[in-house]
Amino acid sequence: MNAIARELEARLDLAPALSHLDRLESEAIHIMREVVAETKNPALLFSGGKDSIVMLRIAEKAFRPDRLPFPLLHIDTGHNFPEVLAFRDARVAELGERLVVRSVEESIRTGRVRLRRPDESRNPHQTVTLLDAIREFGFDALFGGARRDEEKARAKERILSHRDEAGQWDPRNQRPELWSLYNARVNPGEHVRVFPISNWTELDVWQYIAREKLEVPSIYFAHRRPVVRRRGLIVPVTTLTPARAGEKIEEISVRFRTVGDISCTCPVESSAASIDAILEETRCARLTERGATRMDDQTSEASMERRKKEGYF
Repeated sequence: MNAIARELEARLDLAPALSHLDRLESEAIHIMREVVAETKNPALLFSGGKDSIVMLRIAEKAFRPDRLPFPLLHIDTGHNFPEVLAFRDARVAELGERLVVRSVEESIRTGRVRLRRPDESRNPHQTVTLLDAIREFGFDALFGGARRDEEKARAKERILSHRDEAGQWDPRNQRPELWSLYNARVNPGEHVRVFPISNWTELDVWQYIAREKLEVPSIYFAHRRPVVRRRGLIVPVTTLTPARAGEKIEEISVRFRTVGDISCTCPVESSAASIDAILEETRCARLTERGATRMDDQTSEASMERRKKEGYF
């Protein structure tokens, strides 16, 4: 063995082994930088939820101390939890980045979205508003915080998900991703959805939040609120989701594992009031966060795969 080879071997022996979180973070940073290098006009979806908070931290590590090379985009249903919106605005202001908000409420006002009934969930209707925003700004890539462990349809999707001129996804026609090589090339009018934390789990997300000491909206922690029990779910009692005739209202300690539209997002019974307690609770969870908390995922009519084919997140 020559001197150069011995020196390289010695350096490798001294190099600290990457932790599980280090490897996930490194992969996500690589994906984000590659896509920014290959595309002309990307954006990062930021709602103030835990996954988008992690995505924003990844973007900071990938591109700071410069400004982020893309705006932040939020599609607001008009029925979001106020605690989450307040957190979103505070975090964006803290970083001094640009936030673009487009609302389902405006899509309803202009006739682009038509509700079948006033109390219908607006969650699936975000697709129309999202695709309109993509056309308005000419985005050719959107970074999102979807993970494969969330739901079966998301487990089918590649890290870079090609969308055609109509914003649609074809699960039978996906690009290969061999040896961490990603193809972000698109024709005019097309775009890619990019999911750098696809390989993360819910536990990974919370461990990363703990390691990076990231702030999260207060409703992720245990608090007391009135609820009813409906079809195996704990439904928060609000003006948008009132108790039905014959339902018993209880006030119990709950927290939210995911923070989507109020009309379809349920908490879980919990006493986890700290990050450490959430980590322990997540380790013991038997249901995915969507399976345990989303009313709109309970029927095949609202299946995630159908919605994704139509252009959903």
